[in-house]
Amino acid sequence: MLESASAEWFSGDMTSIVDLIPGLRARREEGLASRLNWLRAGVLGANDGIVSVAAIVVGVAGATSNNAPILTAGLAGLVGGAISMALGEYVSVSSQRDTQKALIAKEQAALRDEPDAELADLAKLYRAKGLSAETAKQVAAELTEKDALGAHLEAKLHIDEDDVASPWHAALASAVSFILGGVLPLLAILLIHATVRIPITFAAVLVALAITGAVGAKIGGSPVLRATIRVVIGGALALAATYLIGNLLGASGII
Repeated sequence: MLESASAEWFSGDMTSIVDLIPGLRARREEGLASRLNWLRAGVLGANDGIVSVAAIVVGVAGATSNNAPILTAGLAGLVGGAISMALGEYVSVSSQRDTQKALIAKEQAALRDEPDAELADLAKLYRAKGLSAETAKQVAAELTEKDALGAHLEAKLHIDEDDVASPWHAALASAVSFILGGVLPLLAILLIHATVRIPITFAAVLVALAITGAVGAKIGGSPVLRATIRVVIGGALALAATYLIGNLLGASGII
């Protein structure tokens, strides 16, 4: 069966070789899904930066028109939020990495101690995916001979040994995306005249949220309009709440 499949592929069939063996297509698709998840996480990080920093600076601007306290609060929110996002992502990905490494070590031990049983298990998995007993055994043997650990990790756990996420990379990406998002409302409210800074900042933030909401929904495969409306309404409520609090505190003379 493998010989005929290979002959068909090399004779000009447009089917990729990864489509001939169950599991390899899934591995390719999971790699794409992983990259899309990273992109989506970056979009969501930027969204958090927009909302968090905008809520802070709009709240302070509601209490005072002086640029100094707005800048101080905005920078504090930007730096603090970026560090918080990076720390959270680092802890989360570190936990995931530790789990993946433990599973890899467990599979290495099983291959070392019970290679025949592991080979039989691999063949059984390929049989469950639709291959005949003879073909499954041949595929398992050839893949094991080439890369025993990689074959077992992919078939059993859907893990790529070389694709374990780096917590440092994740933390940096999260912090950068938050900062890029947070810079927008900070610049908008500082560079615009005090008489119109609030409505223009509101508008700029809501447009930015609409863009990030639409992009995030597109990447995640969810309805774009619904997700965009949800993000925009949430951001508008956050800005309105902090502006109202700042305005009340400013009017009362507390600030």
